[in-house]
Amino acid sequence: MTAPVPAAGKTAAGTSPDAAVADVDNARSPLLAGFVGSLFMAIGSLGVGWLAPASELRRVPLFIWMRTEAVGVGLCIVLLAVGGMLLVRAWLRLGQRVRVWGAEARKATLQAVVLWGLPLMFSVPLFSRDVYAYIGQGRLMVEGFNPYENGISALSNYFQLGADKMWTEAPVPYGQLFLWIEQFVVWSTNVHPEASIMLFRLAALVGIVLCIIYVPKLAELHGVNPHRALWLTAANPLFLTNFIASVHNDALMIGLALAGLYYCATRRVILGLVLVTLSISVKPITIVFLPFIGLLWAGKGASWPRKFVFWGLTAGFSLGMLYAMSMVNGFGFGWINGLSAPGSIWIWYAPVGLLGLVVASIFNAFGLDGWGLAKWVYDAGKLLAVGIIAFLIFRGDYDRLIRRLTLAFAAVVVLAPMIQSWYVVWLIPLFAVTGIRDDWQVKALYFIVSFFMVYAISDQLEVFPYLQTADLGLALALARNAAAVIALLFALYLIFLDPKTKMLFSKSEEPVTTRPVI
Repeated sequence: MTAPVPAAGKTAAGTSPDAAVADVDNARSPLLAGFVGSLFMAIGSLGVGWLAPASELRRVPLFIWMRTEAVGVGLCIVLLAVGGMLLVRAWLRLGQRVRVWGAEARKATLQAVVLWGLPLMFSVPLFSRDVYAYIGQGRLMVEGFNPYENGISALSNYFQLGADKMWTEAPVPYGQLFLWIEQFVVWSTNVHPEASIMLFRLAALVGIVLCIIYVPKLAELHGVNPHRALWLTAANPLFLTNFIASVHNDALMIGLALAGLYYCATRRVILGLVLVTLSISVKPITIVFLPFIGLLWAGKGASWPRKFVFWGLTAGFSLGMLYAMSMVNGFGFGWINGLSAPGSIWIWYAPVGLLGLVVASIFNAFGLDGWGLAKWVYDAGKLLAVGIIAFLIFRGDYDRLIRRLTLAFAAVVVLAPMIQSWYVVWLIPLFAVTGIRDDWQVKALYFIVSFFMVYAISDQLEVFPYLQTADLGLALALARNAAAVIALLFALYLIFLDPKTKMLFSKSEEPVTTRPVI
């Protein structure tokens, strides 16, 4: 079982606060195991990670062998799958090694973030090609195009940038701050792919550092142990792979949002609003935070007229700041149109996406427009999410305000037809700081992390088309299936067979010692 979780500043019953040496039982073993897993992933990325077609690395002999020979690609698939699941096991085992969630546990968590994240900093981008879309969007601005009106297909030789084809015509769904980051990166590197990726990783690192700083602070505000919240968030394999290996701008988005939320919750609302608005100007989804920040600003016991006044002040300040930023580059609020691109696709494991698939399949069988009806299902999911958000804004205890925000944000994710693994990472720190009990709640997190790691490992692999010929026998489908089988078998081992980790997924007879949900 995981260790008992006392409130901030307390130790487990019967344990001396000075017994720092006994706080964590040999963290070195999971730390090293996670480092090996991360290193395996970095090596595997050389063969099946995403490279821009124009990348000079494609001419390096080692890369040629690992990317064009069946043996090299097969080895990389095995390393990637085993490494990713080793990282999951190391995270689980590190939590098990903690006897008391105190300063030593924080130290071990920070060591894990550094050791496990460092190899990924030098990996070829994994599980997503979004970073190449960032490069293309930056080049659009450098060459004088409006990225809110033009897809990257407006560029000459745009296909050499390596972006997913869905971005060739789609307008940019990001805010002004991230547009400036994209423009600066491309301008400063002269569109060099690897140098651009490293600068985008450094931008993501800023978001990671913000999470490391403000997750414990927000947890303490809720009487939740800050060190356990940090382990649940920052050492989490989904957090590290999506924010470092995949280079998603969501790291900066959520880091700024958490920092802003902390200052709003501690009565420094203007500073907090500036940070949350900067988060919106990276990725506008965090606009969901604003109504709840208005309630924080209005204060406990505020009357309805006072709440509406502060909602107006919050919206006016944030939208005014966004408008001022939009005037600098002259692009306005074009990101509103760009938001439709990610929401126009679906996936089978999203509840609404699965329901749409079932509806489409049934009605198509009768010769009707099943996919037209599926779109109605997706729209209904979005409307339901809006209804839940509205309910949580207008109803609920003031003391549960950030938890209400968390549930509203979760409704946006869960009721969308497409759920990506990095969407889940938006939610983990918010749930961690408001309380994840040591019962079915934390077990659900373990299952979610395991599922999305297995799926990510098998989802997006770059395998050269000519490796799909019958004589080489390494078709893309076979490569993905091989990765999925390896990762799934490892996950099943962790859940049912591993003598150390299987107890984390089973029902415990011990009483729950964590604080109740805030």
